[in-house]
Amino acid sequence: MAISSADHAIAPGDTPGGDGMSLFGSGSRRRGDRLFRSVALGAGLVVLAVLALIAASTTREAWPAFRSEGLSFITSSTWNPAEGRFGALAFIYGTVLSSVLALLLSVPVSLGIALYANEAAPSRIRRPVIYVMDLLAAIPSVVYGLWGIIVLAPFLGPNVYAPIDRAVGGWPIIGWFLHGTSGRSFMTAGIILAIMITPIITSLSREVIATVPAAQREAAYGMGATRWEMIRTAVLPWGRGGIVGAVMLGLGRAMGETIAVALVIGSQPGQITTHLFEAGDSMAAVIVNQFGEASGTHRAALVGLGVVLFIVTILVNVSARSIVSRFDRRARGV
Repeated sequence: MAISSADHAIAPGDTPGGDGMSLFGSGSRRRGDRLFRSVALGAGLVVLAVLALIAASTTREAWPAFRSEGLSFITSSTWNPAEGRFGALAFIYGTVLSSVLALLLSVPVSLGIALYANEAAPSRIRRPVIYVMDLLAAIPSVVYGLWGIIVLAPFLGPNVYAPIDRAVGGWPIIGWFLHGTSGRSFMTAGIILAIMITPIITSLSREVIATVPAAQREAAYGMGATRWEMIRTAVLPWGRGGIVGAVMLGLGRAMGETIAVALVIGSQPGQITTHLFEAGDSMAAVIVNQFGEASGTHRAALVGLGVVLFIVTILVNVSARSIVSRFDRRARGV
């Protein structure tokens, strides 16, 4: 008996051999989607709840210092526990200065390594470079700090900072910054932080650069571009948002670093100066140096420094997200 083509027609939504049902069933898929959505939402809410609890508990502990000092807690640079005066401005300045120095030193090196590993290095060199970056990221921060205070600071003070100070310390503008001879200084802290955040920025930038479509590279080469022109016109514009996000994450890591900075920055409370080769202090460093002996309002003030650092770090990460989103919108032409 002949079989008409209508007998073989498959209804919409049916699959062959499935009797109108997909392999896993549409109902099962919907339940799985709802479960995954609920788990993801719950995880996000847990993170927000933990952040809120941290902020609330630390603010409660720091409230005696906030109530005692008021706005001067962040506008004053006087930090004198013996007199009960606590101003965090000098520590905020030291944190920002050492972190910015770290970025200025680290970003060009990190971006250069990432571009070299992805765009120019042969495979026999690319793999060792990646291994070395991963190894640097795994070194504990206290090791960097010990190396800085035992080896780097004693070398830099007399052999680098002192000659620079003698040469340009009296010059206008340049002398305002390149002045001082202390091995334990803002600059030394910036160098140590730069070494610490270079693996982070390099790894993230390398992953972003690796996502650039091969068609864009080939199109640039097809237009007669050199390798550098291809990188400048095809690779960097594509990965700009991710690279900026990597830099901002490195900045957040630098601002929150404690032990390494505490060992090499010099621990000079109240020091606000443009002289990069002189000692200073940061929020994280003063907390770790003084918390063990603090009590009462002094202890509350140190917790208050932690609250300020927490807020600054959150702002840095939110800014990073905003910048990356802006670059993404520009890339989509929105």
